[in-house]
Formats: sequence, structure tokens, C-alpha cells
Amino acid sequence: MSVRNASRHEFLGNPDFFRPLRDADGAPLWVSHDPDEKPCPFCDLVAGDTSDPFNRCELSDIVHQDDDLLVFMASDGFGPHEGHAMIVPVEHREALYDLDERLLGLIGAMSRDVALAMKLAWNPEGTSVRQHNEPAGNQHIWHYHLHVFPRYSDDKLYRQLRHPVEVDVRAAKADELRPALEEILSARR
Repeated sequence: MSVRNASRHEFLGNPDFFRPLRDADGAPLWVSHDPDEKPCPFCDLVAGDTSDPFNRCELSDIVHQDDDLLVFMASDGFGPHEGHAMIVPVEHREALYDLDERLLGLIGAMSRDVALAMKLAWNPEGTSVRQHNEPAGNQHIWHYHLHVFPRYSDDKLYRQLRHPVEVDVRAAKADELRPALEEILSARR
């Protein structure tokens, strides 16, 4: 069953996915914030369709895609250092709460590989990852995504406001990161 096509109740009750987290009365511990009528920009990117006028993702943002994960350049930057990557599951999962152990492991390993690829491509002084869940947790797109940032001593990342990054800048960053990530992934095989 595709999570995107299932009601929230069906998804949380699906024993084939993972044991849903419930309170003592059997109610789900969290409620979806994903409006069914609104298209998911990350699902559209996975499908190769960025025609929705509200989807700021472009096919040129894609760095890597396999059966489980998509890595792409974020359409927003923070501060003067544009070019951070995002890792999303190919199948729609709204939040961290929806990930099984296998997928969590794949995302964790890919975050390490993307961070190493950033070191290879751009030689930052460090890297950071962050992820948000639900509106109060600062989640804005209702498809799980992990941000991977190249870091610099002067970047003030956590004091910067998000701003749009031009498509050509993202495409150039994807072109720089793609061969570095391919090198890292091929070394792991």
C-alpha cells in the first residue's frame, strides 16, 4: 500500500509497515499535517514531474536517485553559503515517525556519504545535518527530508533566514556534488 494513497488511519494501522506508536488508549501519538489535496513537491520530483507552478524543485537539482532515496539540492539557502542538499525517501513518508529501521539506516548512511561528497566537492570546514517534524518543529513540506549542510566557521547557519536560491545556482551545485557523491558511493560498493 502506498502511504500517499492511504488514509492516515489505514497507514497507522498497517502491520506490514511497522508497529504504529499509540498511546495507552490505542490512539495514534501524532496526527498527520499532510493535506491530501495538495501535491507533494518531493513526490513530484521523484516522479520527474516539476510542472506544478508551486513546486520550486527542478530536475536539475537532482544529485542521486536509487530505489529508496533521492538526493537533491535545496531550493532555499541560508546565509551567504548557498548549496545544501536534502535526502528524501522515494516513497512518501511524512515525518520521522513514519520511517522504519531499514529506511532510517539507508538515510543515515546516505547522510554520511553526502557529507563526505561535500568535503570532496567543496572542502567545507565541517558539515551539519538537521531534520524537522510537524509545524511546531519547523517542518514546511509534508514529506520527510533531511538537510545536509556544508559548514564554515563564519556561516552563522542557525542565525540566518531562509531565502530562495536561483535554479542555475542549484543546478551548478548539483553538477559539482554529483560526481563527488558518485565517487563516494562507488568506493562503498
